[in-house]
Amino acid sequence: METNYKQNIRYKAAQKRVKDIKGFYVHLTVYIFINIAIFIVNARGDGFIEGLTDISNYSTVFFWGIGIIAHWASVFGPNFLFTKKWEEKKIKEIMEQDKKKIWK
Repeated sequence: METNYKQNIRYKAAQKRVKDIKGFYVHLTVYIFINIAIFIVNARGDGFIEGLTDISNYSTVFFWGIGIIAHWASVFGPNFLFTKKWEEKKIKEIMEQDKKKIWK
C-alpha cells in the first residue's frame, strides 16, 4: 500500500500531465481554425485559386507549425535527458536537502 504522500505526488504528476495534454490539443485546435480562417479571408479577396497559390498565406502555417511541433515534442516527445528515473532521483535529492536544512 502506498503512503498518502507518494499517492499525492503521483496524483499531482498525473494532473499536470493531463493539463499539458489538454493545453496541446487546445493549441492545435486554435492553430487549425485560425489557419482555415486565414485561407478563407484571403480566398475571398483574391479568388480561391489565387488565394491558395499565394505563398505569403503559408507563412503563418509554416512558422506557427514549428511552434506546434515544439509544443508536441514537449508534451508527447521522448525526454532523453530528463527521464522519470532522473525526476525521481532529483525529487529525493531535494527532499533530503530540505530535511537537512530543517535539522540544522
